[in-house]
Amino acid sequence: MEEEILLEVEEKCEKAVLSLDERFKTVRTGRANPSSLDKVMVNYYGVSTPLRSLANITVPEARQLLIKPFDKGSLAGIEKGIYEANLGFTPNNDGETIRIVIPDLTEERRKELVKQVKAMSEDAKVAIRNARRDGLDMLKDAKLPEDEEKHCENEIQELVNKYNKKVEDELEIKEKDLMSV
Repeated sequence: MEEEILLEVEEKCEKAVLSLDERFKTVRTGRANPSSLDKVMVNYYGVSTPLRSLANITVPEARQLLIKPFDKGSLAGIEKGIYEANLGFTPNNDGETIRIVIPDLTEERRKELVKQVKAMSEDAKVAIRNARRDGLDMLKDAKLPEDEEKHCENEIQELVNKYNKKVEDELEIKEKDLMSV
């Protein structure tokens, strides 16, 4: 029973860290990164569709994204979707493709992005704390002997500390990446 509880807590903590990694990928750092367009949704024939499903996104230069839609009729919708995603990008439509030149990040914008990643890491920590709470609740429901319960509580706390450290380490790396010019 203890093992199952620990595995479930660890699985939830791991999911929180993986989710944080995915969210960090969407925060741009001044270099062109196709994943920065992951949350762009395009109205395609009345259906909200992810941009990745409608076009190839490539990086022809370090500070440029090239979007080549599968259907040229979707160019206007893609352009509008990029504007609506409010990413700070200005798409340039040439009739066949859309080019996005990634602007230099100002010091103010860098600090704003650092605040965003700190909020994302705090969300991950909340998810880890929720996993701990769920694990402790399952432990109480298991009605184990007191010494086994205490031992399991300590192991759950060790897991939580381990994953909180991972979140802190990833936040530190992302902050350095954002603040480097």
